[in-house]
Amino acid sequence: MTSPSEAPTLIPASSAAVDETGRQRTYEVRTFGCQMNVHDSERLAGAMEAAGYVKFEFAAEAEQDPDMKRSASSAQPDVVVINTCAVRENADNKLYGNLGHLARVKEKHKDLQIAVGGCLAQKDQALLLKKAPWVDVVFGTHNMGSLPSLLERSRHNHKAEIEILESLETFPSTLPTKRDSTYSGWVSISVGCNNTCTFCIVPSLRGKERDRRPGEVLNEVKALVDQGAIEVTLLGQNVNTYGVEFGDKGAFAKLLRACGEIEGLERVRFTSPHPAAFTDDVIAAMAETHNVMPQLHMPLQSGSDSVLKAMRRSYRSEKFLGILQRVREAMPHAAISTDIIVGFPGETEEDFEETMRVVAEARFATAFTFQYSKRPGTPAAEMDNQIPKAVVQERYERLLKFQNDIAWQENKAQIGREVHVLVANGEGRKDSATERMSGRAEDSRLVHFEVTPGSETPRPGDIVTVTITEAAPFHLLADDPTGAPLKIRRTIAGDAWDREQSESCAVPSTGGAKNLGSTSIPVVGLGMPSLRVSTAPIYDLDDGQR
Repeated sequence: MTSPSEAPTLIPASSAAVDETGRQRTYEVRTFGCQMNVHDSERLAGAMEAAGYVKFEFAAEAEQDPDMKRSASSAQPDVVVINTCAVRENADNKLYGNLGHLARVKEKHKDLQIAVGGCLAQKDQALLLKKAPWVDVVFGTHNMGSLPSLLERSRHNHKAEIEILESLETFPSTLPTKRDSTYSGWVSISVGCNNTCTFCIVPSLRGKERDRRPGEVLNEVKALVDQGAIEVTLLGQNVNTYGVEFGDKGAFAKLLRACGEIEGLERVRFTSPHPAAFTDDVIAAMAETHNVMPQLHMPLQSGSDSVLKAMRRSYRSEKFLGILQRVREAMPHAAISTDIIVGFPGETEEDFEETMRVVAEARFATAFTFQYSKRPGTPAAEMDNQIPKAVVQERYERLLKFQNDIAWQENKAQIGREVHVLVANGEGRKDSATERMSGRAEDSRLVHFEVTPGSETPRPGDIVTVTITEAAPFHLLADDPTGAPLKIRRTIAGDAWDREQSESCAVPSTGGAKNLGSTSIPVVGLGMPSLRVSTAPIYDLDDGQR
């Protein structure tokens, strides 16, 4: 098997990125699905800007030019790119619902181009064009860098273009990247998966696991830090099998330790591991590496051994709980989250009670629960004893309430603790109403904190030290009853935020993307992914099924 290339992918300027008047065409990327998809969308945005397109931001443009509010064309991007997920049935519904809306938009705006990529495009391929013939471009998970050229061909030829590769030729990390954060970033260490879970369609769409070389990963991390990031999340479908392709079973633990030697890197997270391959050397590396955070996302899926066997998950509940025990022995304040599927084919009430038992023992800080979703092409879809919807719903609601009570208890235990919060941009949806700011503690818990009168306002990327005063099931509050000034540590990430804000206030360049070597914060960086994240599971956060 030929290894995917890690040489930088150069995206040439596209003639289709400029219209007949010389105006740069705008684009919008809509992301459905998991962290992998969000990460991929950064690459897609980077490729578009490298080709000469500019991000669609109607609200900002209208603020500067009120006349634009009356212009129908200004309210619609020239290109809509939908990056799809195929893990759950809801993903299909969401995609085709969006495409139906865009069909009506395209009737009024003939110049609009619609591109669909990602897992669902890889799965449906030409079927997608049969269902939605108004789509202009279809591309898969293995050729994201082809998007600008496919858009150009489609516009030139006045017909739909479809290109689906069956294997990865270049790592997505080689593509230019449109960064959405100055202080935190994704770093992909592998793509694909070698597991054969009966409910999961990802391996058939993403392919077998392909590992990047450690030097390439560390160079990307260092480059992020050089640009001002102080936190990275190492990303893979199964991070703890990293190294299987080049024959080093201890590679992931070594990678964590190597991240500890990078000056300026303050926080390292990763997602997602697999319990079957989670080894004690990784626990030791987490505990002994100063910048690896005391937080772990460990997917359980089910607490029933018989269901785990049917899922083809090669561990059992006793092993899972043993891992959690050793993690907590090494890191007493570690926050552990998980994924759980309710209603897998054949799940009995006794099986479900086993899941409740494991949840009670595990004391998860967060559990992302799902109702089993039948996915064509997976072995589980053909299994007998599919569970009636009403039964699944009842079990789901029972588990949700039980876990939420545990999460609230675990959060109440944090009251009185002093934590260091990495200030985020946009984490708290009600911050403006409450006059609070938000960020993540070391264990990734979301903290809303008060900026007391007379305090300096911290910048996204700065670190504040606060004491937890209240708890809710999904967040913590830190309001100082004494009104003492907020303890703020200014960081290089906060400095980078200042530089970006200063640059965004300047007149935008019409020359397309900036090069990585720019002395200012780049609009597009080569292989520099970054989006404000906390470690979260591989699924759609907004599918309403938890």
